[in-house]
Amino acid sequence: MARSIEDPQNARSRRTREAVLAATRDILESDGFEALTMAAVASRAGISRQAVYLHFRTRTELVTALFGYMAEREGLSESLGSVRDAPDAVTALREWARHLAGYHPRLMAVDRAIDRVRHADADAARYRETIDARQMANCRMLAERLAGEARLADPWTVDTAADMLWSLVATDLFERLRARDWTTAAATEHLRVMFERTFVRPENPGRTR
Repeated sequence: MARSIEDPQNARSRRTREAVLAATRDILESDGFEALTMAAVASRAGISRQAVYLHFRTRTELVTALFGYMAEREGLSESLGSVRDAPDAVTALREWARHLAGYHPRLMAVDRAIDRVRHADADAARYRETIDARQMANCRMLAERLAGEARLADPWTVDTAADMLWSLVATDLFERLRARDWTTAAATEHLRVMFERTFVRPENPGRTR
């Protein structure tokens, strides 16, 4: 007969997996990527190394899974949903400003830990490449929508607009704004204004009243 409640063993396994990933994030934020070992993760999670290896055979697998864990915990899909579902390109660009200001500052500590060693550690480099590719895909989507709706301002092309939008998804940007005591609302509004005035062609620019 089918079980009507969740299998306790499966639930326990999921809790252990989440504890491992939470410990991984905590180590990166507090001690840096250099401190990330399977033994350190086990100690931080309060479990045995064997329990860690039951879920992740290598540190590479662990780091690879971290992106999905953080995305789920921080609501990446929901935050990007309003960008993808926006009725027009300009609204999508505004939602992108909101997404950046609200989502990315919460990941700054992990991003900084990754960036410090990305050129010397293959796992960090692979993680950074995954993030960069996803961010670039979103930026290109925005640029293509603007161009497709004839709202992409001169002299931008899809390629150059995507490149510039992607360059603005930078940890340094949000760290500096936070250091200047910018609120999320202020960052959202000023990013919106900058994006619109930089990338958006006004409607009917030659029309006079």
